[in-house]
Amino acid sequence: MEPTKTQRLILFALGQFYTALNQPLVQKLVQVRTSKIAFIEHLLRAKLISKQERALYKNLETLENKKLILYENRMIMFTEFGLKELEKINKEIQQFVDLEKYFQDEKPKGKLQTMIRS
Repeated sequence: MEPTKTQRLILFALGQFYTALNQPLVQKLVQVRTSKIAFIEHLLRAKLISKQERALYKNLETLENKKLILYENRMIMFTEFGLKELEKINKEIQQFVDLEKYFQDEKPKGKLQTMIRS
């Protein structure tokens, strides 16, 4: 069963969270992990997801039941299936980003029609 829009948003947020944390550590043999509590606190602090704390816990629990994430020593980890789902989400989002960038960089050429509003 496909994850809901909110669950996909949480998966994407977790992926971005880990990317941001681990980027400086790429050269090193260390990877940072987070607990469920710390991740939810970051989501709530960002105020970009309209869900309440309890709903976020429930969504993370559902993601675990769908085998997209797992917990190892109380730390959230992606499963192989979860990483594939995250990759699908990233590809989908990249299309929107690429379109936005294209229209910012390229000014339309050709026949355009101008109308004066009255």
